[in-house]
Amino acid sequence: MTISPRSLMPALAFGALLLAGCGQADPADTHTHADGSTHAADSEHPRPSEADHGHAHDDEVAIAPATIDGMRVELAQGHGPLVAGQEGHLVVKLPYNDGGQTIVRVWIGGEDRTLSYVGKGVYAPSHDDYDIHAMAPDPLPAEPRWWIEIEKPDGSRVTGSATPIVK
Repeated sequence: MTISPRSLMPALAFGALLLAGCGQADPADTHTHADGSTHAADSEHPRPSEADHGHAHDDEVAIAPATIDGMRVELAQGHGPLVAGQEGHLVVKLPYNDGGQTIVRVWIGGEDRTLSYVGKGVYAPSHDDYDIHAMAPDPLPAEPRWWIEIEKPDGSRVTGSATPIVK
């Protein structure tokens, strides 16, 4: 029986994946930005602590809450004012606690999501809120909004918006 190199390709690829998985760094030792770039923790980007779940919260500024489907949703914006083509940060605090079973998505711009990057929230049990990063479209619409989509555990979705801090 002759084994061709071509027939070995799937097995070699699988083996490479297995080896690559061995010795992987702890995911908490990396940091992923909304643009998808990921890097290892270093002196410029240290490992996130449990307390701040990866972000310094001292730059967050409360913005007007949004009323979404009758719910008052508290919001705070981080990373300063929104800038076209840059990452924005929104902290979303829901009026209920379901231990992170809700999915929260946000984007910046218009309701139709044109040129918008949709960020998915990471639930932080220590704060009972959702941390979300999204890229602002370039160019920003004349009157950009934070759009918040809340997908409840039962699958129902509601959407609302809030006025961001802009330059």
